[in-house]
Amino acid sequence: MPVALITGISGQDGSYLAESLLADGYQVHGIVRNSTEENLSALGSHAALTLHSVDLQAPDALENVVALTSPDEVYSLAAISSVAASWKDPVQTGAVNGQVVVRLLEAASGVQERSGHPVRVVHASSAEIFGQAAETPQVETTAIRPSSPYGASKAYAHLTVGVYRGRGLHASNTILYNHESPRRPETFVTRKITASVARISAGLQTGIELGNLDARRDWGWAPDYVAAMRLAAAAPNPDDYIVATGVSHTIADFLDAAFARVGIDDWSGLVAVNPEFVRPVDPAEQLGDASKAHRELGWAPSVDFETLVARMVDHDLEHFAG
Repeated sequence: MPVALITGISGQDGSYLAESLLADGYQVHGIVRNSTEENLSALGSHAALTLHSVDLQAPDALENVVALTSPDEVYSLAAISSVAASWKDPVQTGAVNGQVVVRLLEAASGVQERSGHPVRVVHASSAEIFGQAAETPQVETTAIRPSSPYGASKAYAHLTVGVYRGRGLHASNTILYNHESPRRPETFVTRKITASVARISAGLQTGIELGNLDARRDWGWAPDYVAAMRLAAAAPNPDDYIVATGVSHTIADFLDAAFARVGIDDWSGLVAVNPEFVRPVDPAEQLGDASKAHRELGWAPSVDFETLVARMVDHDLEHFAG
């Protein structure tokens, strides 16, 4: 039975990834802060699933779990995942998103050296490493020049994956563009929108406050992006892969699709722009070219933008109706 270790198993991606691995007969170990984290309930109880409560920043704690589990595959997903939050605590963001990943790579490399069996590592990198991108769409060789503490922390981890790849570790970066699902927390603008639209439709809320409505993002379906991570782990050679749909939309487009799902065509009186929600530096557009992933991994997105938004709104309508 192959063994996988997932940091950040309770997050959106981690929970979908765990489900996928368990369905394929893996023994799955997940690192959590506590047993009540969001999305853990989606995994239920499974004989092949073991959770480890670990403070990722505690000395040797992460390394001990890697040594104990001796995994065949390691998925590095744990992160402070909010760009806005990274501006409020850039030091903590750098520690969790950067240094923890370096320690994970070193621990995986150590297991490989001691055991003699290969360990494959996939790190969830981010489109934020490109910042105010030099080109659109972005490709794997686009210049890395982050414009936020979050992007800088992800860039550090991303580049260190390449360092360990050079040392003989099968270490890959999946450069993930925005990807959503009903498992996103409301701290993300997409889920904030769909949950608010559902509440407005149910008469439980009167409006939404958002930031820049003109920012353009490349949005995909989270389970599709998890599938790309698994394909990267299984690839004959490690590499970096952009995972994106190649189509961008504005926040206003997302609002159009969400409100249309509940039969509201004109949302102008329901949405207000709050300057407090506008980031200090925000890339105008993030758009990825996933040709390499299509060509080398056989990956392609399966859910389009309108379907993604509809699924999220429908989920929230059902939730608030209940």
